[in-house]
Amino acid sequence: MGEYNKVILLGSLTRDPELRYTPAGLAVCEFPLAVHHKYRIHDETKEDVCYIDIVVFGRVGERAKEHLRRSSRVLVDGRLTQRRWETPEGQKRTKYEVVATTVQFIDLGGAPAPGQEEDLPL
Repeated sequence: MGEYNKVILLGSLTRDPELRYTPAGLAVCEFPLAVHHKYRIHDETKEDVCYIDIVVFGRVGERAKEHLRRSSRVLVDGRLTQRRWETPEGQKRTKYEVVATTVQFIDLGGAPAPGQEEDLPL
């Protein structure tokens, strides 16, 4: 059986997206996403929050920068990636993030915001 790497997240941005361009001119947009999980234990409601870094490339990244702000709700479809690097001091670092293939902008009512109904594939 082959491998499968797919992530679907619904959450809110914790800060405004940041947009930069690679030397080749490819847009790269990054934003942190807070994903809440509520559950009950003995009649008490608990909540966990996962903070996940999202990376969006190309025109979808440019549109994300145009339309998203801190607290915007989005539905992200993508894949989990791992970046590895070494600091100038020689320490090895690892970071997990989701590379989005589609981002759907969601208004507070849970429906797509006007003019933003479509999925935005890379």
